[in-house]
This record gives sequence, structure tokens and C-alpha cells, in this order.
Amino acid sequence: MKNWNVILGVDVSKLTLDISCAAHNLHLKIENSSKGFGLFKKWCNGNAFDLKDTLVVLEFTGGYEYRFIQFCESQRIAYTRISGLEIKNSMGMIRGKNDQVDAFRISRYGEEKIKRLTPSKPLDVNMIMLKQLLSFRKRLVRERAGLDSTLKERKHMYGVNNTDLVIRIILGKIKSNNKYIQDVEQEIIKLIKTSEGLLQNYRILTSIKGIGKVNAWMTLAYTENFNLFADARKYAVYVGVIPFERSSGTSVKGRPRVSHMAQKELKQELNQAAKTAMAHDPEIIAYAERKLQSKCYKLVLNNVKFKLILRIFSLIKRGEMYVENYKRAA
Repeated sequence: MKNWNVILGVDVSKLTLDISCAAHNLHLKIENSSKGFGLFKKWCNGNAFDLKDTLVVLEFTGGYEYRFIQFCESQRIAYTRISGLEIKNSMGMIRGKNDQVDAFRISRYGEEKIKRLTPSKPLDVNMIMLKQLLSFRKRLVRERAGLDSTLKERKHMYGVNNTDLVIRIILGKIKSNNKYIQDVEQEIIKLIKTSEGLLQNYRILTSIKGIGKVNAWMTLAYTENFNLFADARKYAVYVGVIPFERSSGTSVKGRPRVSHMAQKELKQELNQAAKTAMAHDPEIIAYAERKLQSKCYKLVLNNVKFKLILRIFSLIKRGEMYVENYKRAA
């Protein structure tokens, strides 16, 4: 295991980066751009930080960190990305919050957990493009939903038909959006087919009842083809389906609840997957029926989501397709 002489915590936002070294009580705020990265390098040199012995710790942000990561890779600076929930849970009670404070806390987290932190693997260009395509597809789908809502509202309120100018414009935009969504989805499939590993895992995911193409695409993207999360439980925490205990001594005994610090979009997609599995997968149906005898529907739905995640990671690890009524060898 490499010994890192310097641990830097980085709080990432769209326009700026807050970089802190808790051990030396140093802080730097720069633009999230090439110009800012140049200032960061000068700052490190000015403080005698050997970049070969420096580990950068930063949170997942959904994309804002990618330019800085590309810079780190070009300079051979080791970095690791950590779930924001994991960092928050390690801090206990905290007071106050701003970007500089967060950067110091991330640096302190890195110093405390250094023995188990390992540098992240280099960025996969396919993963970056897949996330970009999914993000643009989401925008198109939301725009289409808004247009469809406006269409129904106008017809209901004014009793107009398809000859109305506004209705014709809306219908034309919906038609265009449908074509663009189809084009984006075809590009996603094309991208997945360029990688044997991606294609294999996509086939495994879609073999599971309840996991459709969109859910499979998002799972591949946010796990970076199952390279970001060591096991199913860590991914379940990231998605927000693991309940955390809320108790203290004998006086505080709250019901375990899932954290609001989660990837809500993935969680929403898993909701649909769980509902589909509860309707069409015999094993999940039987499991849900047993759970419903003692739990409410919402809790059972969450249990099913976790069960699907366990199934996903198990099949991916073994490299096997899902087989209904599969029985393990004795």
C-alpha cells in the first residue's frame, strides 16, 4: 500500500473548486477550468507538495468533477471519489456548512480513512459519453412530458381540435422530440455494443425481470460498469434503499429510515423495476407477499429494490444471466 504524504480534499461545484489540506491548514479556491487547474499546480509547487505522493479525495457530483479528474490523470495525480453520504456519516454531528469547510472535512476524512482508500481507476470515455447521452435523453423526455401536459390542458380548457395553431405546434414539437429520443437511444445501444464488457453486463441486467433498458443503462452509467462500488450494499446506500438506525440510549428509539442523501433518479427508476418484478417475477411475488403480512407496502417496495440490487451484483460478479427458478448445486 502506497503511503501518501499529502491528502487534499476537494469540494466540487459547477464553476469553482475548493481545495484544502487539513494537515497544513491550507485552502485554495479556483475556477473549475484549465486556468484554475494551472493555479492549483502552482499552489502545490509553492507549498512543496510532491504531486506523485499526493492523493486527491472528492465526492461524486454527477459530472462537475470530470474536467478536474481529466487534469489529474494528465498530471498523474492519484484521486479517489467517495459517496457524499459516506463522508457525512463519518463526521458525526457537524455545525456550519460552506464550500471551504466542506473541503477541509473531505481532506480530514481522507486522512482518517487513508488505510482503506485506494485510487480510482482512470476515466472510461464510454462512461462519460453514456452519462451525457442519458442526461440529454432525460431532458428530452421531460420536455415531451411538459408539452403533452400543455396539449391536454389546452384541449380541456378551450375545446380546440388539432387544427388549432398552438395544438399543431405542440404536436410537431412532440413528434420531433420522439424522433430525437429514438436517435439518442440508438446511439446509446451503439455505444454499448462497442465494448464487450458493457454489452455483456447490459445483457445480464436486462435478463432480470423488472430491469428494463433505461434502468440497465443508468445502472451501467452510475456504477461505471460496476467499477465504482465494491459490493451491492455500498451501491444500495448510494441509491438510498438502505435504512439507517435512529436510536440513542433508552430515550431515542426512532424507526430506521433511508437517507435523503441519495441518487434520487436511480431510486425512482428502481421503484418502477421493483413494481414490475412484484407483478411478474414469481420469486419476488412470493417474497413480497410474505413481507406484506407484517410490513406496509412502501417498506416492502424498498425491500424488493434492495433484493434486486443484490441480484444484480451477484449475477454481474458471476457473469451469468438471470434464470427463473434457478437452484444452486448442493
